[in-house]
Amino acid sequence: MQILAVLGGSVATPEEEFVAERVGATAARCGWVTLTGGGPGVMAAASRGAVEAGGLTVAILPNAFAGGGYPNSWVHIPVFTGAGNARNAFNVLSASLCVAVGGGAGTLSEIALALKSSIPVWCWESWGIEEPAGGAPRDLRVFSSADLLVEALEDALF
Repeated sequence: MQILAVLGGSVATPEEEFVAERVGATAARCGWVTLTGGGPGVMAAASRGAVEAGGLTVAILPNAFAGGGYPNSWVHIPVFTGAGNARNAFNVLSASLCVAVGGGAGTLSEIALALKSSIPVWCWESWGIEEPAGGAPRDLRVFSSADLLVEALEDALF
């Protein structure tokens, strides 16, 4: 099975949660596993969307035991690491494709780690990244609308 990592913050706007839910549902309908950091916000929304569409969810958790909203209610397979923010590397290195929806510094670190590892990252309302010489990195796509992101996912994941 292919794995789609959904990256985003534990604090998210209603619009970010709506888009993350659509992304998780799209992955599930296409037969992909949805992987997140397992917490609230974008992570919970993506997991919820995947579960409601009949998909499987995995979470690479920062803590060694359940607590503090980790794992969220829609995680099927929780992976307790006790690794804190270092778990971000496991999130992106487990994925074939990463989708970033909003997010804070943790999301930025995941985007950077994915790009460094040549794992494609698709962004909506997330961090803008430009190489020092100008232009976006080769494996980065930025979407101006959620609909365009979901349409591209449907095309790419099937």
